[in-house]
Amino acid sequence: MGDAKEEEEEWPRCVGCGRRVKTLYVQYSPGNIRLMKCDTCKAVADPYIECEFMIILIDLILHKTRAYRHLLFNKLRIYSSLDKGVLVLSILTHIVLDACNKADGDSSISMFSAILNCSKVLGDALLGNIVFMAMLFLEVQFILKLSFDIRRYREVLLAVIISSYFKLFLMAMMVWEFPSSVIFFVEISVLSSNTVALRVVTEFSKAHCFGVCFGAHAARYLTERWLLGAP
Repeated sequence: MGDAKEEEEEWPRCVGCGRRVKTLYVQYSPGNIRLMKCDTCKAVADPYIECEFMIILIDLILHKTRAYRHLLFNKLRIYSSLDKGVLVLSILTHIVLDACNKADGDSSISMFSAILNCSKVLGDALLGNIVFMAMLFLEVQFILKLSFDIRRYREVLLAVIISSYFKLFLMAMMVWEFPSSVIFFVEISVLSSNTVALRVVTEFSKAHCFGVCFGAHAARYLTERWLLGAP
């Protein structure tokens, strides 16, 4: 009985209503598939299966809930028994992208100074993200009232980190100069994307999810600005 319940919990989900479905499609031959319908809403469970990546990316940027359900539940399957390496790699990538935002591109300094600067930047990014994750977990527990479950909290953390894909734009700052307004736009986009992802995973209201994400981002910001003295 328990094994059957666990198996059902790992089923994919309908991108429209969010209900679990046994299968998203039936494949008759290579390249010949039939999309299945959701038993609850009677619509095609996941039409994104036949969409190009750019269509999915555009819908993600537009913050469409359907696209986030496809990415998190059906593509990445964050609710399943993920390899721990996926979570660790995602966290490390998140830290490195934050470090890119703080890196000093001055090429006139010595190699030793560059190494020290790099170590400080990575250390600051690490501490900022530890505060971010700690505050995220505290708010999820006390604001969203989620019972402490390692698997459930791992889903929340992975969803928030993956939905921070806007930080990839910060890598361009290693090559080109951008005004501070661009950084502000990226941070706001990350906050709004995190809110949508958290809402998809927890099924709580947008206001509650925004409050949780805003609090976590604010804690990281204050840590970096006040405690670490970041510019």
